[in-house]
Amino acid sequence: MSSETGPGLPFLPGCAFRDPSKTSFHRSQTLGYKNGFAFSRLPTVGIGRERLYVNQLSQAELDELSNTRPTLTYGPAKQAPPPAFVPAHVAFDKKILKFDAYFQEDVPFSTEEHYRIRQVGIYYYLEDDSISVIEPVVQNSGLHQGKLIRRHRVPKNDQGDHYHWKDLNRGMNITMYGKTYRIVDCDPFTQVFLESQGIELNPPEEMAFDRYTELRQMPMRKYITPSDFDELKQFLTYDKQVLRFYAMWDDTGSMFGENRPYIIHYYLADDTVEVREVRQQNDGRDPFPILIKRRRLPKTLADKTKTFPSCVLEISDQEVLEWYTAKDFAVGKSTTLLGRTFFIYDCDEFTRNFYRDKFGITDFQSVEIKKKTPEEVPQVIPPYNGFGFLEDSLQNCFSLFPKPPRKDVIKMLENDHKVLRYQMALESPNPQDRKRRFILSYFLSDDMISIYEPPVRNSGIIGGKYLGKTRVAKPGSTTENPTYYEPSDFTIGSTIEVFGHRFVITDADEYVLNYMESNAKSFPAATLQSLRDHFRPRQVVKETANSDVPVLHNSKQELDELIVQVQEEMKLHKHLNNKNIHEAFLQCDKDGSGILDKAKFVDLCDSLSVPTSTMLLSKLIDLCSFGEDKINYCDFLRAFPCDLPSEAEEQDQT
Repeated sequence: MSSETGPGLPFLPGCAFRDPSKTSFHRSQTLGYKNGFAFSRLPTVGIGRERLYVNQLSQAELDELSNTRPTLTYGPAKQAPPPAFVPAHVAFDKKILKFDAYFQEDVPFSTEEHYRIRQVGIYYYLEDDSISVIEPVVQNSGLHQGKLIRRHRVPKNDQGDHYHWKDLNRGMNITMYGKTYRIVDCDPFTQVFLESQGIELNPPEEMAFDRYTELRQMPMRKYITPSDFDELKQFLTYDKQVLRFYAMWDDTGSMFGENRPYIIHYYLADDTVEVREVRQQNDGRDPFPILIKRRRLPKTLADKTKTFPSCVLEISDQEVLEWYTAKDFAVGKSTTLLGRTFFIYDCDEFTRNFYRDKFGITDFQSVEIKKKTPEEVPQVIPPYNGFGFLEDSLQNCFSLFPKPPRKDVIKMLENDHKVLRYQMALESPNPQDRKRRFILSYFLSDDMISIYEPPVRNSGIIGGKYLGKTRVAKPGSTTENPTYYEPSDFTIGSTIEVFGHRFVITDADEYVLNYMESNAKSFPAATLQSLRDHFRPRQVVKETANSDVPVLHNSKQELDELIVQVQEEMKLHKHLNNKNIHEAFLQCDKDGSGILDKAKFVDLCDSLSVPTSTMLLSKLIDLCSFGEDKINYCDFLRAFPCDLPSEAEEQDQT
């Protein structure tokens, strides 16, 4: 609001008067844009739109300048200062000339078109005289569109000249890199610029269009008589009304097939069908709820050749003679949808009411579906392949993740470190193999057997582990009913077969006899009696040696003194090999009783060059005699000490 004080009045409230003719009190604009450039201008009016005369010439000054003529002054006339230099990239920045054009492209391999028209835009950049050609991108055209010629100075001829904006005009042809472009029009800025430079523009032409593209855009002619059925009325009447049927698909004829429940939805609004799967807990199937998505299903197809690719192409209306409708679904009947036969056994209440009102059907008795009990398939155990234990390999036939067979923990704890050891001889037609001796160890904790061969020096056979711990089946045992060797099968003189090799049991530890006598109820009487008969001679010798009764004219102390004297005398016979003497006596004693016949004893001493005729040795033989024709050679060998371990020590090492 503008107020002026009266003459002689102070500038105080109530002493000023408002001018009703002044309504605008903003400051005038001093900045503006022209042709894309910012410039400043002097304000012509002030606040309240009062005209300003400070920055303008008065009318008298303007009249004087119009009537004043220049007069010559003394000396040369002064030249005006040259205008400021403005480079081209600043003067013509963002100034582009755009021309609408097209070019014709031949199509040699097509029966529907022989050439095509491609519309482009030619852009001329005034700042550096460069040209680019860009074709608008059309989706799904199948052509390489976009920037056809990148921005650069385009050569005009072979002399090195380049195209200039003076060479461009409407209604003319321009050739760039072998393609001829027809310029038909330009934008308003290009038209104003060329006219301002004195170029007369040709009249614009109409843009040429591709005939094949226009033909594709035209609607296809349909030679089918339109139906009188009102689909919109059907949609508005039956919208959101769905018939629901409960069906069962019998797939038991295929491998791992079963009866699978489904729900069939029939949409009355557009006569479409949808089949949904009924999900059950722990059914082992992926959660795919829809078997057939919502669509119209054909009921009867037109006859077509066998080579028609119906599995690839979609079925059109011309190939279908009849579609599925609501009349084709009924409770208690089977319906084939896309090759699958569904048996409808029930429906919901809305479906019953619809069929009762629409078709007059009242029989909707549901059908009870009985589940078929699957046939029990007998489990066939494959034959044993020989790898691993039979019980362990059998677990692979019972479970995908096999579990180790259960062990008798109580038996393992009670019989821990309890081993029954037997001496065996190999039954072989080869004489060298008959002399081989083996130690069989039977582990009571897990009923496993291991065989060890004691090494014999200069025998030519490498001793050591002959068979690792394993369970050995008896001859004639089958994989269905396997039987393994037990301690009751090991009697003195019995033959056992271990993986095709036959062995004869010749001896056993005394621990075997003690264990069987303490558990006599668990072993046959024949096995126990064979061990007792085998160990009876040894027990008699031990009892005689440990008794206080003198042995043939002298006591045990006299025998020890005599053995010491014989050892001193045998030092003079350096040709004797005590080790060979021990080995010879042990080999002759096949049953390991420690007693030999007197005749056999004398022959063996003569073969070893033992001087039995000496007085001390004759006396020692008399003291070692047992009965009339038996000799205890164990006491006799004490007179021939050697570094070899005793028989008990050899068994402990094995």
